[in-house]
Amino acid sequence: MARIVVAGAGAIGASVAYHLASLGAREVVLADRGRVAGGATSKAMGGVRQQFSTAAEVRLAQASIRFFEELGEPLFHQVGYLFLATTEAGLAELEERRALQADLGVAVERLDAGSVDGLRTDDVLGAVFCATDGVADPPAVTRELVRRALKLGVEVREGTAAEALEADVLVIACGPWSAELGAKRGVDLPVRPLCRQLLETSVLPQLPESLPMVLEAESGFHFRSRGDRLLLAMVDPEPRWSFEEEVDETLFDDRLERLRHRYAPAAEAAIERGWAGLYDMTPDAHPILGEIANGVYAACGFSGHGFMQSPAVGRALAEEILGLSPSLDLGPYRLQRFASEAGFAETLIL
Repeated sequence: MARIVVAGAGAIGASVAYHLASLGAREVVLADRGRVAGGATSKAMGGVRQQFSTAAEVRLAQASIRFFEELGEPLFHQVGYLFLATTEAGLAELEERRALQADLGVAVERLDAGSVDGLRTDDVLGAVFCATDGVADPPAVTRELVRRALKLGVEVREGTAAEALEADVLVIACGPWSAELGAKRGVDLPVRPLCRQLLETSVLPQLPESLPMVLEAESGFHFRSRGDRLLLAMVDPEPRWSFEEEVDETLFDDRLERLRHRYAPAAEAAIERGWAGLYDMTPDAHPILGEIANGVYAACGFSGHGFMQSPAVGRALAEEILGLSPSLDLGPYRLQRFASEAGFAETLIL
């Protein structure tokens, strides 16, 4: 049986390795130059949603949500995602996406946002909510996948470059570093790093455990609870295309003002810490999946959606590697799509 080396021990790599072993592969090595869940996975927001703007992404999310539901508490909190629109244009986009999602079987509905305690809604024209979406702990979920993989015989090599290991099959799941490894195999992967940051508030007494992920459709500003604090995120005014993971403190006041405007219980909140991580972006914000050279497979370019899509992607790619019929159609995600003008760009990148 082929020796399969998975490069990258974040959520994607861990899922691929686990599913390979669960499907019968016996020589699987999960390698990372750092440590398990030590890269972008360790810095992720942890949102898990099905509310995307393209059918292909919705289907990936639907397949993944079932795995998160099986994990359950405390790894996954199914508190839902609430999108708010404050303009007619924003509301029209929400409605268009809701129709697509509902047609695909997502339990997304219109909601009176005023039903969420503490949320300011006098400027909200409409809202949509999916109760089966939620939030999770990315490092903990990844470690659980690795724990399961180890029980099935997967070898985990931390502090080890995958290219230094003998392999019959190589799976590139290195996030923003995937292009570097692809180049060593003679493949040009159009993946580049985008620096994004998260901010964490001071303790907020009596923060409800049921608070959904709240998102403003027009600005992209969003927040979720984590314990007795809130995590905040928003697209930077200017994209930071770089491997430099730096926190821009000049944005703190703006983010706090937005939070205090939208959520009254955070009126006295302060920013206690921030951190930056990397998205692995592709030109159309969709991942690259499947064989990219003889014996070389890609699972990268998730553009900020890797963690939430990792269960479905891991299984489908493992099935393809082992010559089985993939449980999901990976056709839209092939590298070859960039050789033509065909595309299906995802517009909802948070």
